[in-house]
Amino acid sequence: MAESRRGLGGAERALFMLALVPYLLDRGEVSLDEIAEHFDVSRDLVLRTVELLPVTGIPGDANAYLDNDLFEIDYEALDEGMVVLTRNIVIDETPRFSAREAAALIAGLQYLSALPENADSSSLTALAAKLARGTTDRPGEVGVAPRAPDAALGVIRAAVAAGTRITFDYLNARGVAESRLVDPLRLESNDEDWYLRAWCSTREGVRTFRLDRMGDVRATRAPIEHRLADVTLPDTLFQASPDDLEVVIELPETAMTLLTDYNPHSTTPSSTPGRVMTTVRLAHLHGLKRLVAGLGGLATVLEPADARRAVADWAAAGVARYAED
Repeated sequence: MAESRRGLGGAERALFMLALVPYLLDRGEVSLDEIAEHFDVSRDLVLRTVELLPVTGIPGDANAYLDNDLFEIDYEALDEGMVVLTRNIVIDETPRFSAREAAALIAGLQYLSALPENADSSSLTALAAKLARGTTDRPGEVGVAPRAPDAALGVIRAAVAAGTRITFDYLNARGVAESRLVDPLRLESNDEDWYLRAWCSTREGVRTFRLDRMGDVRATRAPIEHRLADVTLPDTLFQASPDDLEVVIELPETAMTLLTDYNPHSTTPSSTPGRVMTTVRLAHLHGLKRLVAGLGGLATVLEPADARRAVADWAAAGVARYAED
């Protein structure tokens, strides 16, 4: 809003005041010059608008605009060129997050702050502070500590930032150890597991590596040959290969979204109402056990027989361990 627009009438001034009040509440204490620069108006316009605040408010129960129904400012601070609201009206009566709701959102922001791509993000810190201020009561102190990945994470993060290649020993899904040389592209997390998306020189293509299967991670000085802008990363972490197992499982139709990363085939209605059958591709039977365990009893493995038997034996072994305790 430029100073030359002051002659447009009271509506323009009212809009400026409506924008000014939440700005003052958010900043707490701010100079006239800072306000003028932020809104691109003159210092004189800011001062005259601020001076209107003590006669601005809501009618109140008496419909008389009494003192408690009006905004108030710190006049001593204003003489020093600073603006401080000491009483605010209406905004305190707008719907706000409860302390519990704010605490839950702040916990989520703390988790996001722990992700490599959000490291040192000032915007997340500022948003958490705003949530803490904009609640009906002070939210409780929240601390979210996701499982700390190993030291490889720091090496990989530095390599991604520097655009240099890394080498490491990798134990693949079939338990075979290999040495890999890759161009690191992106770090991602899925629940408590961390993954590296990279161009693998050994496989000559994009591959996904789990950090807990990586060992002896070392940075090189060689620049990467494939950059994120030059390759297409799959939408999901897990990609099928010609050697994968095809396993038919049955589960509630509403739980199909839990299989998104496994690219399930089309579904077929089951004989049990509300349940469907689908085929998923997995690299090995161990991955099938992880999948079934993550579905919390919702899924039933139908075929092939060796997959069904492997899951049954795994579940029986788990029950036996409880019996031993």
